[in-house]
Amino acid sequence: MQGILEQRIGQLKQDIKSLNNYIEQLIEGHELFRQKKECLQNVPGIAAKTIASLLCYLPELGSLNRKQIASLAGLAPYTCESGQLKGKSIIKGGRPNVRKALYMPILVCISINPLIRPFYKRLRSQGKVAKVALTACMRKLLTILNSMLKNLQPWDPKSIDI
Repeated sequence: MQGILEQRIGQLKQDIKSLNNYIEQLIEGHELFRQKKECLQNVPGIAAKTIASLLCYLPELGSLNRKQIASLAGLAPYTCESGQLKGKSIIKGGRPNVRKALYMPILVCISINPLIRPFYKRLRSQGKVAKVALTACMRKLLTILNSMLKNLQPWDPKSIDI
C-alpha cells in the first residue's frame, strides 16, 4: 500500500512539473505576456507562479487606472452607509482568485519589499488591524504592478511614487 501511495505522489509531482512547464511555454509564446512577465519578475516578493496567476486571472493589468484595477481585483474599499448608519468600509466583489494569488506574496513583500514594508509598518503603527493592513498593501502592490505594466517599465523602487 505504501508503495502505491509513493508512486502516485511521484506521478502527481511529475504532472505538476509538466503543467508548470506548459504554462511557462504559453507565456513565452505570447509576446505581450512575455513582456509583462519580464517587467514583473524582478519585483521583490513576486515569483513565477504569482506572475502566471496575475496574467491568467487579471489580463487587464496594465490597461486600467488604479481604481478600476483595485475594484476588478476586489481590493477597493466600499463604505457601508445608509441614512444614519455609518458602517465600516469593506472589500467585496471582484475576482477572488486574484486576492488569493496576492495573499502569500504580500506576506513576503512586507518582509523584503522596500516600498511595501514601510507602508505596512506605518499602517500598523496607526492602529490598523493586520488583515486590514495586508489588504491595503495588496492594493498598493497591485497599483504598483499596474503602473509598471502600463509603461512596460521594469522594477525600480526609486522611480515609483507611493
